[in-house]
Amino acid sequence: MKTKGALLWELNSGFRVDEIDLGDPVADEVQIRMHAAGMCHSDYHLTTGATPIGLPALGGHEGAGVVTKVGRNVSGIEEGDHVILAFIPACGACPPCLKGFRSLCDRGAVLLGGKAIADDTHRIHAGSQGVSPMNLLGTFAPYMTVHKDSVVKIDPDVPFESAAIMGCAVPTGFGSATNVAEVQPGESVIIVGVGGIGMSALQGAVLAGARHVIAIDPAEYKREQAIKFGATHVYPSMAEAIAPVMELTWGIMAQKTIIAVGEMHGDMLEEAMILTAKTGTCVVTGMGAMTDVDVKLNLFLFTMLQKTLKGNIFGGGNSHVETPRLVGLYKSGLLKVDEMVTKTYKLEDINDGYQDMLDGKTIRGVITFDESDW
Repeated sequence: MKTKGALLWELNSGFRVDEIDLGDPVADEVQIRMHAAGMCHSDYHLTTGATPIGLPALGGHEGAGVVTKVGRNVSGIEEGDHVILAFIPACGACPPCLKGFRSLCDRGAVLLGGKAIADDTHRIHAGSQGVSPMNLLGTFAPYMTVHKDSVVKIDPDVPFESAAIMGCAVPTGFGSATNVAEVQPGESVIIVGVGGIGMSALQGAVLAGARHVIAIDPAEYKREQAIKFGATHVYPSMAEAIAPVMELTWGIMAQKTIIAVGEMHGDMLEEAMILTAKTGTCVVTGMGAMTDVDVKLNLFLFTMLQKTLKGNIFGGGNSHVETPRLVGLYKSGLLKVDEMVTKTYKLEDINDGYQDMLDGKTIRGVITFDESDW
């Protein structure tokens, strides 16, 4: 079918909305009419080359919509179902999946390759060129054809704008606090960067019973919002937080530190580890450039103070388990998701949305689709 999508044709040029040709679902695939797509910083990394992908590329890995077609061999998913897109499909059979780490499924090796899991061909074309959809999804388009393992059913009464960001921002951030950092009641927790992922991590820490929840972000707007989401203290930088945190915790510092910045750099680790207590854990959720290998870290103190440094993808969880659980928390009123959607945009305004993100004006921007797009 002919539709449109926000394509990246060359680095540092922004997205451009162009016509694309979307293939019908083959065996193990479904087609979805999109209603909303979250604007994650990870998609912006495509535009700078920090995350390498074949060009032209179709951005977007957060989204929600309604199933319109179902291919062969698909069970449990029907036309008309409301669904969220999971940015990591899990096969359930590779070694990481069998160990319970479905967020580290071996399929991750092909997610930026552009060719569909089902038959190793391009499902999307722009003219004669195959298009590489972000994480084999490409939610920055009114329609998409994806593998069944990337689809999670949700209750039809969940608003699409909120549902969209429950495919990445919410589980990645929330799980970084509850699953990966394993925040315990009474602990002091620091969240560095409070965009969509960081604000979800903040809420995870609050619901886990943290005593102090300290948000750090250079954007005044985000610091103000962090208080509304449960932060007990806010600071504009890690350097400015060190002395107050030391006083607040009687010199112990934070048992858990979560770095959820939009662009991770190696020199951030040293200050984050200073903020982390003896035997404490620092979780790196923010993404850096694939080519960035330089890290600033005091190895002597890292060893002598017995601290732990951990990576995190998708909050250490399984999308088909975590997403329904988080939807339940949202519907019960315990998890604020509607409030995280600061502004909605049309697809044609995508670059304005990303500029707002870079300027610190949004927690999460969301693209919405309607009859004019379908």
